Amino acid sequence: MTLIPPLQPQKQRKTLGDQIYESIRESIVSFRLPPGTMIYENELADTMNVSRTPVREAIRLLVSEQLLEVQPQRGTRIALISVRKVSEARFIREQLELGAFRLAAAKWGERDRSAESASLEALLEQQRAAAEANNIALFMQLDEAFHRAIMEIADNETLLQMIYYMRAHLNRARYLAIDQFGHMDRVVEEHRLLFEAIRSGSEQLAAERLAQHIRKLDQELPQLREAHPDYFQI
Repeated sequence: MTLIPPLQPQKQRKTLGDQIYESIRESIVSFRLPPGTMIYENELADTMNVSRTPVREAIRLLVSEQLLEVQPQRGTRIALISVRKVSEARFIREQLELGAFRLAAAKWGERDRSAESASLEALLEQQRAAAEANNIALFMQLDEAFHRAIMEIADNETLLQMIYYMRAHLNRARYLAIDQFGHMDRVVEEHRLLFEAIRSGSEQLAAERLAQHIRKLDQELPQLREAHPDYFQI
C-alpha cells in the first residue's frame, strides 16, 4: 500500500485524532492512496507512529463520509470515486458558494479590506508558484485556502464546515483533472477574475464567474472516467 507521510508537528492545537483523520483524508484526496487501495489499521498506525485507537476512529469517520468502505472478509479499501457523489457535491458546492461569494462581494466595501486583499494576493502568487513547480497537492491546498479566505468574509462558520466536509469527493475528481489536463494556470486566472469581481463589489459578476469556474468539471468528468475506468463507479 502507498504509505501516508508521518505526522508533522502542528502549529495549531489539534487533537491527535483530528491530525490522523485529516492526514488520511488528505492522502485520499491527493491520490497518495488511490481509489481501490486496501488499507490496514496496524500498518497505518505503524507508519504514523501512533496507537491503533485514534486510527480506528479516523477510519470510522472516513467510512461515514464514504471515502472508505469496509468489505466483508477482506478489509477496508479506499472508495472508488462515485460519479453520482461528485455531481451531487458539485451542485451543492455551487449553491452554497454562490451565496457566500455574493455576500462577500456585498460586504467588501463595508470597511477597510487591505489585510484580506493582501492575503488573497499572496495566495494567488503562491498558486502561480505551485503551478510552475507542477506541485498539484500544494496547488489544491492553496485552492482550498483561496475559496475559504473569500468565504470567511461572509462570516458564516457553519457554511465553511459544511463545504469542507462535502468537498472531498469533488476534490478527488478535481485533483485527477488537474493531473491529466494540466490546467493550473487557467485555474489561477479564474481565481484572479473571481477576486476582482469580489473586490469590485459586484454580486452578480462574482456569481457568474464562480458558476463558470465550478462547472468546468462537468465537461471533464467523462474524459476522466474514460482515461481511468478503474478509479470510478456510478
